[in-house]
Amino acid sequence: MEFDRSPEERDLQEAARRFARKEIAPVAARMDRDDWFPREVFRRLGEHGFLGITVPPAYGGLGLSYRAQAIVLEEIARVSPALALSVGAHSNLFADNLARNGTEAQRAEVLPGIVAGETIGALALTEPNAGSDAVGISTRAERTPDGYVLTGSKQFITNGPVADWLLVYAKTAPDRGAHGISAFLLPRGTDGFVVAKSLDKMGMRGSPTGELAFQGCRVPAERRVGPEHGGVAVMMSGLNVERAVLGAIPVGILAECLDLSVAYAQRREQFGRAIGHFELIQAKLADMYTDLSAARLLVFAALAAVAQDLRSGRASSAALTFASEASTRHALAAIQIHGGYGYMRDLPLERLARDAKLLEIGAGTSEIRRLVVARELLGPEFRA
Repeated sequence: MEFDRSPEERDLQEAARRFARKEIAPVAARMDRDDWFPREVFRRLGEHGFLGITVPPAYGGLGLSYRAQAIVLEEIARVSPALALSVGAHSNLFADNLARNGTEAQRAEVLPGIVAGETIGALALTEPNAGSDAVGISTRAERTPDGYVLTGSKQFITNGPVADWLLVYAKTAPDRGAHGISAFLLPRGTDGFVVAKSLDKMGMRGSPTGELAFQGCRVPAERRVGPEHGGVAVMMSGLNVERAVLGAIPVGILAECLDLSVAYAQRREQFGRAIGHFELIQAKLADMYTDLSAARLLVFAALAAVAQDLRSGRASSAALTFASEASTRHALAAIQIHGGYGYMRDLPLERLARDAKLLEIGAGTSEIRRLVVARELLGPEFRA
């Protein structure tokens, strides 16, 4: 399989890199320190076309591939994995999902503002008692003559506290299990919707995460996304794309850790010579490079797989599992190479290490992703 970037992808990567270094890097430390979301920077991402990579041009997007989306996320993640996470939740979990599954009226109403960065999107799936068991949600959407009434709560929702639009999953037929779920488009300001709490996290600070509550929210029938009781298909196809695209974030962390570590090993002297001469340092750099290369290839392969078949989860689950675990491991190795300096907050390494850990937990834990891979290998009778 050919993984060389096309001229268009290389131009996009360079544009994203310039933007990230100029606009995002100066605020990355403040985002982490103050758990501050840079709304104006987010809006400028939209102005530069980075928030609608896969959205059709009819709604203001670029109409490019998932691979193009991942290339942009990798460059953002190198300077701020937290902002990359919010961009991924906005552009992929929400915007791409709506572009694929929404009606023409829904897309025309919502996507132009989302792509421009004027409004922010979030996907609301996880619940206090339904994390890895995504289809075990208990939020209800009861049918009324003119729509639905939404009641329940969501937990750990990226962009939840600042979102202007939510894509919410709820049970419309609880007795039907996974085949009784529907998806709904909910605007901020809907009566009965509240942000119950903004959460204080170990890492990915500056990417707002919240608990959401729905207390008798009335949702018109025209705001249902996809067929009634058909939400599980929307959900699972979205999860496979999410895992493939978000795999670019740990790849970005790995790439930044490698570049910083190589530069430091070349200039830092101990015992009369640069530490890059020491074989134990060389081994760490070689392992970091090897896992970065493998992670990037796995992510590109997963992006190609979901472009062909949104239902296949094996490639995306394997890619995100490998890349996320490698990014955590090598962020700690980069700190070790830098010694005491790496442990200081003056450098971004300790922040990258804290940020990396989330990718082993979000989008289905590493443990759940391993089950997805194994059960696809074993066949349908092993998926129950």
